[in-house]
Amino acid sequence: MIESSNIANLPTRYGKFKIKAYKDGSQEHLAIMSLDFFKLEIPLFRIHSECLTGDTLGSLKCDCNNQLHLALELIAKEGGLVVYHRQEGRNIGLVNKVNAYNLQDNGCNTIEANLQLGFKEDEREYSAISFILKDLGVTKAKIITNNPEKIAFLEQSGIEIIERISAITPKNCYNEEYLKTKKEFMGHLL
Repeated sequence: MIESSNIANLPTRYGKFKIKAYKDGSQEHLAIMSLDFFKLEIPLFRIHSECLTGDTLGSLKCDCNNQLHLALELIAKEGGLVVYHRQEGRNIGLVNKVNAYNLQDNGCNTIEANLQLGFKEDEREYSAISFILKDLGVTKAKIITNNPEKIAFLEQSGIEIIERISAITPKNCYNEEYLKTKKEFMGHLL
């Protein structure tokens, strides 16, 4: 059973948002909505998978921080929703993510590292997202993503995807291999 909070205000550097938290077992997710969200027929929408090292510490090894901030800027301007999906490191957890970083420091790509640690290349599970979208009344969306699995998940959940908006952000010397792996082995639309 998923529990949820009341809706609260959240002023940010991007503008004012509404937020609502959801608790699914030990994981807590956050819906970040533009003030006009409930008036929108077709909101912008991003499932943003948690990345403590990128989102909070500004790691340059990934593109997570840039994608989160791109999505927040877009929903502040155009209206929509970001669901902050609390499944760190493709749902392997922070300790294992740091262990995967160690393997990457020694030549593995992100997929090889997860596999060496005994995980699938992607352990994320999206059932809480379905619950959140249903709770918020989302049936159509313009999705901000490069991940074809997220698109497929939403379509299987009955969400009509009106448009895909690319979440391509600047590359750097630390994340080039990571982005290449996402494109070549995970089918990301980069």
